[in-house]
Amino acid sequence: MLTHRRWASLDGANIGWLRAKHHFAVSPDGNLAHAPLGPLIVWNDDEIAAGSGFPMHGHRDMEIITYVRQGVLGHRDTLGSEGTIHAGDVQVMSAGTGIRHAEINKGDVPLKVYQIWLLPRERGGEPRWDTKPFPKGDRSGRFVVLASGFAGDDGALPIRADARVLGATLKAGEQVRQALGPSRRAYLVVASGAIEVNGERIGPLDGVAITNVAEADISAVEDSELVMVDAG
Repeated sequence: MLTHRRWASLDGANIGWLRAKHHFAVSPDGNLAHAPLGPLIVWNDDEIAAGSGFPMHGHRDMEIITYVRQGVLGHRDTLGSEGTIHAGDVQVMSAGTGIRHAEINKGDVPLKVYQIWLLPRERGGEPRWDTKPFPKGDRSGRFVVLASGFAGDDGALPIRADARVLGATLKAGEQVRQALGPSRRAYLVVASGAIEVNGERIGPLDGVAITNVAEADISAVEDSELVMVDAG
């Protein structure tokens, strides 16, 4: 089954320096149709003004994946980690027993990121942080695993959740078939472009929850950048 979550139907917030859209409801008064999907509980599409960002704040018992779509993200945390994450790079943070961090737009254009939160398979554990570039050319015409909680996904950033985060770029007219299995759940977002999933058109910035589907046949209507979470 495909459940289309159109951009216009997403909850959102605008506090000046931050404009956000929420693919999953983040408060009791949000869109109740946009419920969590297994361990996947948050997918925020954030746009952060130049020179602004999130001040030091804390998390625990959460796997947080940041996918940078545009701009330059600066990160620092209480582990002593510091990083500069560019468009196409991915950052992962296992909050574990607790970590505090700050994120800021270090560029001169709006910073656009996906913030994806997954519940860990177990609570606790030492907090950790990592980042890695994933050139878009390497995922041309196919999905590449960017972050994974499963053994055998070589090259992916490790997370402590029963899920995978994947990315792909497709040229107009290209097709890709992604095996899922009828018992698995996935959420796919069109970062740019437009696609069809099993014959249903999904527009730019839209999301689609995919459940009880053995495989997803994805066709690019336009040149497209895709991000997907296989949520188990």
